[in-house]
Amino acid sequence: MPLTDDWITTPLTADLLRGALDLERTEHGLLPHRLPARARAQSADPQLALAEAQPSGVRVVFRTRATAIALDTLPTKRVYAGAPPRPDGVYDLLVDGSPAGRTTVSGGNTLTVDLATGATEHRAGPIGTARFTGLPEGVKDIEIWLPHNETTELVALRTDAPVAPVPDRGRRIWLHHGSSISHGSDAASPTTTWPALAAARGGVELINLGLGGSALLDPFVARALRDTPADLISLKLGINLVNTDLMRLRAFGPAVHGFLDTVREGHPTAPLLLVSPLLCPIHEDTPGPSLPDPAALGEGQLRFRAAGDPAERAAGKLTLKVIRAELARIVAQRAADDPNLSYLDGLDLYGEADNARLPLPDELHPDAATHRLVGERFADRAFAADGPFADGATHG
Repeated sequence: MPLTDDWITTPLTADLLRGALDLERTEHGLLPHRLPARARAQSADPQLALAEAQPSGVRVVFRTRATAIALDTLPTKRVYAGAPPRPDGVYDLLVDGSPAGRTTVSGGNTLTVDLATGATEHRAGPIGTARFTGLPEGVKDIEIWLPHNETTELVALRTDAPVAPVPDRGRRIWLHHGSSISHGSDAASPTTTWPALAAARGGVELINLGLGGSALLDPFVARALRDTPADLISLKLGINLVNTDLMRLRAFGPAVHGFLDTVREGHPTAPLLLVSPLLCPIHEDTPGPSLPDPAALGEGQLRFRAAGDPAERAAGKLTLKVIRAELARIVAQRAADDPNLSYLDGLDLYGEADNARLPLPDELHPDAATHRLVGERFADRAFAADGPFADGATHG
């Protein structure tokens, strides 16, 4: 699709983007963020900075008669030293809500991460283009879902017909927060992360604050959730607190209460679903931290191991079984005064029988098939007629 005088370039503005909480102007264009600037200023953690700038759930949305679209972007691709190369991030195209194409963008910047030391190296690269051609004639609603696992600066939107924002379709907004599994981990594409799949089945607009390695009960994340307009809210908590070995049981309970209190300040009666961790055998009874398995790295593979000692549970170290019991207790306690607060056991989404059939490839993260399983099960439970997110369950 060559650039000619016939192509229309449309400025990328907030009314053409969904799923981002902030937009940063850069020397190249527009960088979507999933945390606001105030929240980003309160953390010096490079892992969080990387995760929130990866646009999981962020999409370019517009109405047009165009049959050809070019989205120029500058991706930043991750490389883990000693591990196999990661595939390029995927751009999913939806036309009137249905899948209509998939592509990648070559080139871009490279961020090399040494898992053993945490050291990083950034290398600049060229801008690339995601192209979609041969689209159907007539007016249609376009969604281009950006790669869920690849930082993406938006440079230019070019089409062969004018572009306009899509009017509000009256869908409820579902605001979700979780770990790398919610972020997308090893899903096949941005529309096949489990939250995206569940949102499609539930007919809602997704804002995905799944933050890889960073669902850590940070107060600034709670404030971001508090201040973001939403009709439905879910929080999937636990695994990152174990695999970072961040806190003990004494701190965990009050931190969950404080997080919920802050969210409720902005959403006092919205349906709020607290989800406990999926099964992760290495951390069911063994505390963190999670560390890369050096033997696997030596074979060019990335796998994780639990580096804690089960005996340390007596000193308050967290395991997934401990966290599930505590989350269930907290919801039962608070539900007496908060009838719109619900609990979903993560084992109902992915449990022992599922692990036997669909094991976690790196011992921590589900594969594409498991994302689909979890998304379908979440939707079946949350959006069912008697579920916490049933149609009409919007309370502000």
